[in-house]
Amino acid sequence: MSQYFAPTRLVITFEHNGPGAFSQDEIDNVAIRGSDGRVLALKLPQKSILVANHQVYADWWYAWCLTYFMDTHRDVCIVLKKSLKWVPIIGWGMQFFNFIFLARSWASDRLYLVKQLGLLGERAQDHDTPLTFILYPEGTLVSPDTRPVSKKYADKLGISDMSHTLLPRSTGLHYSLRALSSCVPDLQLLDVTVGYPGMSYRFFLNRHVSHPILVGVPPTGYGQSYYTLRSIFFDQIPPPAVHMHIRRFDVAKHVPIGALPSGASRTQPNGYPQGQTTGIDVPEDEREVFDVWLRDRWFEKDQLMQRFYDTGSFSPSLDKSPALDIPLQLRNKREILDAYCFFVPAIIGYAWTKFCHLAL
Repeated sequence: MSQYFAPTRLVITFEHNGPGAFSQDEIDNVAIRGSDGRVLALKLPQKSILVANHQVYADWWYAWCLTYFMDTHRDVCIVLKKSLKWVPIIGWGMQFFNFIFLARSWASDRLYLVKQLGLLGERAQDHDTPLTFILYPEGTLVSPDTRPVSKKYADKLGISDMSHTLLPRSTGLHYSLRALSSCVPDLQLLDVTVGYPGMSYRFFLNRHVSHPILVGVPPTGYGQSYYTLRSIFFDQIPPPAVHMHIRRFDVAKHVPIGALPSGASRTQPNGYPQGQTTGIDVPEDEREVFDVWLRDRWFEKDQLMQRFYDTGSFSPSLDKSPALDIPLQLRNKREILDAYCFFVPAIIGYAWTKFCHLAL
């Protein structure tokens, strides 16, 4: 879809100094290139929770594109609001991939979330398959409507509000980390900061418009005002690039999720995975510790966004962490058949039933 209808590229940098840093050797060897020098894959964790700031509805799309180069795209799970479940074609596809749809009511969502994650974690560990669980802790897009809500929440906590992001809500991520880490001992947390380039002119031509169009998100603007699913894929105005700065945390060593019960069976008598118990019964002091830890990471993310708007890059030193410029293109055009081949039996079956009906 991106290659043919909304061409853009990922510009990826890696943390090499602060929290979540990669070693210099890891940065130097993270990219797997083809004979022509094009990046074909990225050597990143195969079992992870991926979190990111949320600016446009297409954020999850570009996060999924990132997992294509991680080679975990077939085993992605994304948390989305329940209303998207029945969107024609797209919603059905997301159900096919076992995405998790939440009603945004924690009282009703938590059992379902932890149960599903426990099952996903057990399957990934038992069969040694990849797993990337994508979650947006801000819960919604940064916009003129949500900015005051974040400010009110910051005032309630007695802290400063963010400038380019929203204060994250830690509960869903905390439960998710506990549920998955109880099944996946080497679980990693990938923290991705996403930025869309500043103002630039691009020539845009279609049957409706034939003139230069101003695209890009300014520092004082909101991404959702510039890039929508409609404008990206139907009006053919994709972002010229999607910048991603990646940090990595070993959950067991570097993330304060609290102590998990030891020696418990992976499946509880009530049929829920172990993650249900480890996720729900969290002491208040452990919740507060994780909440502060996540908030600190988000303040760092907000500073990264300021650096991006000031310099056009997330990395303070491109010599140590050079940007990887990756066009959103398939490694091989034959993969198109892999993407759409499951439609073939459905089309044949539909045509056959129509033929039989007409024959009768």
